[in-house]
Amino acid sequence: MADDIETSFQAAIDAGNIHGAVICATDVDGHFTYNKTLGERTLLSGEKKPQQLDDVLFLASATKLVATIAALQCVEDGLLTLDGDLSTVAPELASKKVITGFTEDGETPILEPAKRPITLEMLLTHSSGLIYHFMNPHVAKWREKFSAPDDAGPRSVEDLFCYPLGFQPGEGWMYGPGLDWAGRIVERVTGLTLGERIQQRIFDPLGIKDGQFYPVTREDLRARMVDLNPDDPEGVGRAVLGGGGDMNLRGRGDFGGHGLYLPGNDYTKILRSILANDGKLLRPATVDDMFEHHLSPSATESHQAALAGPMGKFFRVGVEPGMKAGYGLGGLLMRQDVDGWYGDRTLTWGGGLTFAWFIDRKNGLCGIGAVQAALPVDGELIAELKQVLRRDIYRKRAAWRGQD
Repeated sequence: MADDIETSFQAAIDAGNIHGAVICATDVDGHFTYNKTLGERTLLSGEKKPQQLDDVLFLASATKLVATIAALQCVEDGLLTLDGDLSTVAPELASKKVITGFTEDGETPILEPAKRPITLEMLLTHSSGLIYHFMNPHVAKWREKFSAPDDAGPRSVEDLFCYPLGFQPGEGWMYGPGLDWAGRIVERVTGLTLGERIQQRIFDPLGIKDGQFYPVTREDLRARMVDLNPDDPEGVGRAVLGGGGDMNLRGRGDFGGHGLYLPGNDYTKILRSILANDGKLLRPATVDDMFEHHLSPSATESHQAALAGPMGKFFRVGVEPGMKAGYGLGGLLMRQDVDGWYGDRTLTWGGGLTFAWFIDRKNGLCGIGAVQAALPVDGELIAELKQVLRRDIYRKRAAWRGQD
């Protein structure tokens, strides 16, 4: 595969493996910008339209960064603390126990009390014990036996993520619905829906007008939705999620872990505000804290094991095996410099199989890449394309500097 965005992405389009892409990057001053669209999107009618920068994208788990910022704003407002007990605002979390297995007959779960309260910091860093069911066999079995079936209709965060913890709070790391719970907690302490709060405190200060949680009901946005096409008529993000869209269909309300739809150029405005630490969203000290490692020693050990494990390539989000990485408030935290690429303390994550973002404060660069995959999704190819865009953005910025 070629190492430049234009050649590699166009080859994938010509081969029918992807439909297109939206890629946006900028430096801290806004002097260097790279905004690129490739390919086409297909409407429900079958008509094809060129990909546009303001096409509305399903962010999937890239929603988590936005929900993290909303939660940290509540900390700044004195409504929450990072390390405080959440039992008064979220008693459901305080009552959760840790599942360690099942009895020999396989019928009764073995549960033990939590040793300590779940904190907001744990929710934001996936160290609370809340785990997606497909990441833990005990949780998966509990969900199959005791939770409502997937076709039971849309459910709230509380209903959908009602299962026990997968490990003791603060002692491990595994990807899960912590940001969905954080979003509900934001709603409880502010009296607003997560969408309303994000509009007021994140979108409005940045001039963003085109974001909405699932389902997208504004007709002007639905007409621009990349996922509203013959392969995905409900616009649930099937290609983004790798072939399924049940996460959206099963949820009722605003899910801080996966539910947001937003144009890529607007998402980049959020990244650049954090990169510049301009005070529009968070205080400078809060932003600084986002780029610190926030896991306990035992959780750090668990995180490193996850990065090296079978799912590690997904949890590393482009960071290569052997590179030093931790976890900040909002995503994976690079903990070393890589020549010509990420600087120390780069924060990065993504969404589904196809969305990637990064904020590199040391090198003053941030960006997003949204690959519009064809179904069935070629996961290996998409991973390669995302890595091309992550690396080539730095080459393009270096070339631009050489011409300046």
